Amino acid sequence: MGAPAPAGGPAAAVERPKPLHDPDPYSTPPYGEPGPWAPAPPFQHPATTPAHGTTVQPVAPGHGGPTPTGDPAPGTTTTVAAPQTAEPAPPTYRDGSQPMAPSPTDGPHPVVPPHAGGSHHAAPPHAGGSRPTTPAAPPYQDATAPPSPVYPDTSPPTTPPPYADVLQGAAPEPRDPWRNYDPWSASGSLQQNGAGVDDMARRRRRGKKILVVGAVLIALVSGGVGGAVGAYLERNGGVGEVELPQSGGGTSGRAPDSVAGIAASALPSVVTLHVSGSDAQGTGTGFVLDRRGHILTNNHVVEPAGDDGEITVTFSGGETAEASLVGRDSGYDLAVVKVSEVGGLKPLPLGNSDDVRVGDPVVAIGAPFDLANTVTSGIISAKERPITAGGDGGDRSDVSYVDALQTDAPINPGNSGGPLVDVNARVIGINSAIRSAGSGSEADGGQAGSIGLGFAIPINQGKRIAEELINTGKATHPVIGVTLDMDYSGDGARVGDDSDGTVKQGGPADRAGIRAGDVITEVDGRRVHSGDELIVKVRAHRPGDRLELTLQRDGGERKVTLTLGSSDGG
Repeated sequence: MGAPAPAGGPAAAVERPKPLHDPDPYSTPPYGEPGPWAPAPPFQHPATTPAHGTTVQPVAPGHGGPTPTGDPAPGTTTTVAAPQTAEPAPPTYRDGSQPMAPSPTDGPHPVVPPHAGGSHHAAPPHAGGSRPTTPAAPPYQDATAPPSPVYPDTSPPTTPPPYADVLQGAAPEPRDPWRNYDPWSASGSLQQNGAGVDDMARRRRRGKKILVVGAVLIALVSGGVGGAVGAYLERNGGVGEVELPQSGGGTSGRAPDSVAGIAASALPSVVTLHVSGSDAQGTGTGFVLDRRGHILTNNHVVEPAGDDGEITVTFSGGETAEASLVGRDSGYDLAVVKVSEVGGLKPLPLGNSDDVRVGDPVVAIGAPFDLANTVTSGIISAKERPITAGGDGGDRSDVSYVDALQTDAPINPGNSGGPLVDVNARVIGINSAIRSAGSGSEADGGQAGSIGLGFAIPINQGKRIAEELINTGKATHPVIGVTLDMDYSGDGARVGDDSDGTVKQGGPADRAGIRAGDVITEVDGRRVHSGDELIVKVRAHRPGDRLELTLQRDGGERKVTLTLGSSDGG
């Protein structure tokens, strides 16, 4: 048996207010008129019914509602579905009104008293315990719009509805955002994700974020552009005309004992010599001895001129003058030339070579490879180095014997005859020879380069020879009056045999008791290892000086003292 219909039926329902906008011409729900289907029943989502069912206490007649035909008898167990969620709130239209629900004819729902067990069970007024719904309208054949549907009252009742047989403690159904959707409500429209449309405050916040992000991007772009421009300017030195930076005025003077100070003081007294003869020519250096125009240099510098060659002197300022030979000595490798009618000459002061110590700083000035006014510096590497140079004649008459100062100041061909000066710009030696790799000692006229082994004639010896050459035109050599065996390979200097007449009768050696075959090993306590070294040690003195010699004779050793004699130099 079916449940009785409410009084009045669907025809007696109050007509729902029309929307405030025009209906959709396409009659698309919900904005057009309802289509050819029945309105949806009220929202009711039954929960899963337990297997044993739900016990419902029937409502007794006379408690506010009639007992429908077909109700279960008292005490009968009826199983109904419990809803998972509460009834949704009623929709609200644009004019603020709510849809009207049909009034039931059987009066208000009765309140079910509590049962003895403490649980409340509502007895459904209809068979089956379900709430009556509006029957579906049949489709219309003439395609005319059906009358407006009657919407049920969805407002929550103050008392449990008779159709909501909900057990206390049932879990609510998860909320569905589309259940309460009403197209005519005043709330903002929903997006697909269920969020509301941005309001004004959110738009302002989004605008501020956009401004901040834009400012950051502008700053980054500006920084990048500025860095690129700066890097370009740094690499290319900027734009416009190039003006190179330059430091201020610097120091105008130099310390007198610095290389620059020494060079500034000595250069005006140094000259460059260009010598040419019938068979050869050469270049060398010299320095001014006095205001008369005497210039001291090496013998091998002026030797190419011979007796009728030409000697030209060029001063540090570029002035040139013709020079004449005053005298020369091959044994000491020294020569003096003179310039005439030249004013403003500045003599270079002479020092004392006996006071020189190993390690003293020195400066060499000359014209190596015809590069005038060249200045090099170094130290005194050693003293009393016995060197010999020359000897091209074969009879050793032109060999130079020098008890030289050794220096590491670079000396090259063209430096010959130039001054070696100390920190006070005083001459302590005359640059004469160099030692080159793979060769012996040689004059600077050769083509060998400097390897840091240069030799200079001590100025004390050069002063004596220069004075003799200026005053007499020739130099004297100290002698001991013997002939040495230059082929002797033992240690020391051996005097020749009697058959050679090696000991000059009445000479210094003869008076001291030296005999043929004696081997001289020391001079004034300093060891000699060859005949050349003995000659060098003797020529380092003046004629008339006294020497103490150590001899070896017949396996024994003895000492003798003699006074040096004199001989004219060649």
